[in-house]
Amino acid sequence: MIRITELQKLYNKTKALDIPFLEIGDGEIFGLVGNNGAGKTTMFRLILDLIAATTGEVFIRNMPVSRQEDWKKITGSYLDEGFLIDYLSPSEYFSFIGGLHSWSADDFSRFYQSLEGFGADDLYHGKKPIRSLSQGNRNKTGIIAALMGDPEVVILDEPFAHLDPSSQIMLKRLLKKINAERGTTMLISSHDLTHVTEICNRIVLLGEGLVLKDLHTAGGTLVELENYFSRAL
Repeated sequence: MIRITELQKLYNKTKALDIPFLEIGDGEIFGLVGNNGAGKTTMFRLILDLIAATTGEVFIRNMPVSRQEDWKKITGSYLDEGFLIDYLSPSEYFSFIGGLHSWSADDFSRFYQSLEGFGADDLYHGKKPIRSLSQGNRNKTGIIAALMGDPEVVILDEPFAHLDPSSQIMLKRLLKKINAERGTTMLISSHDLTHVTEICNRIVLLGEGLVLKDLHTAGGTLVELENYFSRAL
């Protein structure tokens, strides 16, 4: 689904990311972990062609993201509040995103039902602008919009941040359900190692822009990651 080749990003001659080769297969729930400054957000921004690579390329379904546009039709993402149109209400924002997919009223109804409580009426039908919502509800709005249109690839940067415990649990269940039912490829970064090991079947650990570990999630993965970060103190 996603292939990275000879990918580097330099800032003032400092390598923020250096990945010679990495493949993420169809239907994987791929976790990305690392301390602040490890290169996680840089990697996601390069995959989404939000910043230009110094060298190398990213391919989604064999489409080079920096030279083609069709991959955008199958990709949903939410990295930060810059993705939102914050003077709109959530319902207006969802209507805008749904319009891009030519959704009908029935499409919206089915989609909201499929979220199984992760959203709420104040998001689906509320009138307050996004900028007036709590941080958690702003993040929910971005995550929900990223899932619209049944994308083949979903990329979420710190999706559990600012969510209350109930919403974190619902989000994990929702993402696993979507992956199981549709085979959606998911890329998820998080500082919460427990969430990542619970939901992801593969986890890459980044440090100083380099892939330090590439793990298929198993019973001892959480302990292995905790031991790594304990040594990094």
